[in-house]
Amino acid sequence: MATGRLGVEETLGALNAALGPGSPVWFKERRARHLRARDFLAPQRALQARFGDGQVPERVVHEVTCLQGPGVAPVLRCEPTPAGLALQLQRSVVFERVLGAVAAYAAPAAPARPGLRVLLHCPALRTAPCALSLSQLRAVLVADHLARVLHAHGVSVRLVPTLRDPQMSALLQQLRVDWPTASERATIEALRSRALAELSPAGDRGTLLPDVLGSVCLKELVEERGRKAGYDPNLDNCLVTEDMLSVLAELQAAVLHWPEVGSLGPAASPDAGVDDCMVVHVVSCEEAFQQQKLDLLWWKLDDQAPLRQKHLVCGPVKAAGVPGTPTAPEYYKLRHDQVCKASTLKHSRDLAEDPAWTETFRVLAVAAIKFEMLSTAPQSRLLLALADNSISTKGTKSGTFVMYNCARLATLFEGYKHSMEQGLYPAFPPVSNLDFSLLHDEGEWLLLFNSVLPFPDLLSQTAALECPALGLHITMHTEMVCKFLVQLSMDFSSYYNRVHILGEPRPHLLGQMFARLQLLQAVRQVLHTGLAMLGLPPLSHI
Repeated sequence: MATGRLGVEETLGALNAALGPGSPVWFKERRARHLRARDFLAPQRALQARFGDGQVPERVVHEVTCLQGPGVAPVLRCEPTPAGLALQLQRSVVFERVLGAVAAYAAPAAPARPGLRVLLHCPALRTAPCALSLSQLRAVLVADHLARVLHAHGVSVRLVPTLRDPQMSALLQQLRVDWPTASERATIEALRSRALAELSPAGDRGTLLPDVLGSVCLKELVEERGRKAGYDPNLDNCLVTEDMLSVLAELQAAVLHWPEVGSLGPAASPDAGVDDCMVVHVVSCEEAFQQQKLDLLWWKLDDQAPLRQKHLVCGPVKAAGVPGTPTAPEYYKLRHDQVCKASTLKHSRDLAEDPAWTETFRVLAVAAIKFEMLSTAPQSRLLLALADNSISTKGTKSGTFVMYNCARLATLFEGYKHSMEQGLYPAFPPVSNLDFSLLHDEGEWLLLFNSVLPFPDLLSQTAALECPALGLHITMHTEMVCKFLVQLSMDFSSYYNRVHILGEPRPHLLGQMFARLQLLQAVRQVLHTGLAMLGLPPLSHI
């Protein structure tokens, strides 16, 4: 039997290549009603554009049916339909290939380019924690999620600024954000000397803040390299302060002195230089203009400043359902209180002070926050509904719903383990002995084809740094993991509510039960990996 990881992208590439030169035509089906008859479709209109009369030559259909290659899923049949050319895979073979190598589907499809280094800079973390706005919190959560995904993809990641405020460290620990700490500041003497040589007098010193050193004209840099990249044309004179030099000194030191250990991901190559490093400034929309100033100032004062500086600008966050606009700590407290209240209603008793539930409530509050903040494309405007009724395990769009289904999976496998220890069920057989042809429920194929099989490609797409060579702004699809986990939870919940997994221990029923458990073990592993990309631990009860 063929080995190696099957891939949706590899299969689509082979299908499009079989049709000959031209733009991609095939797409993967996702909806249950379409998956009853086909897995991939080449739409009729696209075929008409490719072949004139829309009639695909027999030799092409035959070639598609016989497709083989690394990562290409085996084809059962390919036939013309009114909707277009419909293709169905050999599903039992796909089940066997995927569920026989589950670990391969809980990792990115392909590693990142060797030697790639990414410095993630989040200016919001220089704010006092008690004043951290919702928009700034969004930038922090996006940066943390991006760091985790890049790390999983094999990228060497460094995070700036290092934290010196113990209250900010405590807040980030509450929010399950991993960020480095430091006790010392980077020295600014070299930058200060260069700045004093470049600076012009800043007018009446009596009207300026004490730490203003002078002003520098950025107009020339904007004209030279910034206009085409998208820097704000209004950037002109910049008042240079001690704090700005401190920020630049830390960025400079982080780029020039990349640690062999201690950064996320693999160690940087010993001969890696500035040109191998990309700096990504993850900023709230309110901070974007100031960060553009700092970029240009860095280039002005440091001949070794990286040429590749990109901005991931997070859109504004507005709150509805509560008076005023809460700060980040107030937002966490609000969600935590709502989680405790919802649990009291569900269990008919107050569990907030129960030590066994304390950590669970904290995780649920953070899950609610992260799914709210990260389920929308980071560049888009975000409206938070903060009313009490927005926290529920029944709401299929929420983080609590995802965690609820994570707990249901844990309960399922704990139930099997307990029954096996009591002698009700036999021990789990080797995967090679399982008969996956017994998986014929449409919900089972939906879980494998829409969740397990495409997960490596999803991780790779989330980590893709989409940035034009000249463009200032970068696009990241940090919303993909949250949306994927919500859809996975919905598909699992529908299947679990309808199909009884742990049936009677009769010999003729055990084969199907074990095949289903192996499928759900794959679903569980994918779910846990996705939650890890958000800094969330799996829950065993809720």
